[in-house]
Amino acid sequence: MAPQAAPSNVTSPSLTLTNQVMVKLKPSRIFKNAVEPALPPTPGSMGQRTHSMGPYHITGISFDDRGDQLITAGEDETFRLYSSLKTLQSKKYGIDLPRFTHKNTAILHASTKEDDGIRYHSLHDNKYLSYFKGHKGRVVSLEVSPVDDGFMSASLDKTVRLWDLRTPTCRGLLNVPSHPIVAYDATGLVFAVGVNHYSRILLYDLANYDQAPFLVITLEDPTLALISYPPRPVCMTSLAFSSNGKFLLVGCSGDAHYIMDAFNGHIVAKLTGHVGLERRSVASPPNILPEKGCSGEEVSWTPDSKFIVGGSLNGKVCVWDVQNLIVPPGEVNLKNAPAQINPITVLDGHPGPSRCVKFNPRLAMMATAGAELAFWLPDMAGDADEIAKDLLKKKGAA
Repeated sequence: MAPQAAPSNVTSPSLTLTNQVMVKLKPSRIFKNAVEPALPPTPGSMGQRTHSMGPYHITGISFDDRGDQLITAGEDETFRLYSSLKTLQSKKYGIDLPRFTHKNTAILHASTKEDDGIRYHSLHDNKYLSYFKGHKGRVVSLEVSPVDDGFMSASLDKTVRLWDLRTPTCRGLLNVPSHPIVAYDATGLVFAVGVNHYSRILLYDLANYDQAPFLVITLEDPTLALISYPPRPVCMTSLAFSSNGKFLLVGCSGDAHYIMDAFNGHIVAKLTGHVGLERRSVASPPNILPEKGCSGEEVSWTPDSKFIVGGSLNGKVCVWDVQNLIVPPGEVNLKNAPAQINPITVLDGHPGPSRCVKFNPRLAMMATAGAELAFWLPDMAGDADEIAKDLLKKKGAA
């Protein structure tokens, strides 16, 4: 994968991502009306909808393959397309986990009410093209194959379903002991299933999904026992393979994310420096058991897998340099503390919690979302001035 392209109203030259570029990312445009204002709570509604205690948030964002368009889904039951700045609604079914298909005029999304179906929606004429039904609980993870029309969904009904856009019937089903999350590798031949409460990540060969996983990874961090005992469990919210397939980024709702060795199952690194996004605000105390939070997209790779970008409850955006990961030698030892990686920079500029963070697939541009949406570009103006001065000096010397 290569560094990414921006929506048509935000342009940036294509750049090679370096530490110098990443530390100079700044918001170039902020959309303050990216979600509708939350309605005031009505009598008797307080226990039904706790997120009415504050502004609505964006819960999912997705770039198309070319990086020309970005779509957001919010708690206000709208999805917004940035390039044409079009707002579409799904008040009847609700919307979450918007995902572009390989056509930038169509998306998949999960429903948040009415039923637990997945909907295939045409952005061109604002119509549903197909429905994918079968889940008996809310879909909490949805991923499109990087190579074809296949896609996967994972639900609170403790199942993973494999689909094809061309048919509404599920083509594969996996039952797991707890609610899962899913991810494809870059080849589309391997997929991962994270099983919460058991802290296991199962790797499958897509062609033989009905057989046992070829690798079972245990996510166990002994350093958590130093914070509290018994240690607070890890709540996995997202999985993402690196572009070369060697590593698996495990996004979590708490104060740490993890990088796993996708070949042997070692914990390669623990990413720290942010405030976990399971709560609505910094003022809210955490519960005894971890929760997912209203989004599961708070951390992601850059397209070249050299860096990881992640949000924080305090609005900061962390950038971790992962160009020199070292896989521990020998057999997996769950008692070994993982190497800790702190951010190379913590970026300011996102208003409120930065719940969704994604890098554009083609240009040096990032999007962050929460109660508002921000597009980030590297501010290289100072560098350009220095280069111009050096050229003038050299010209004068000549």
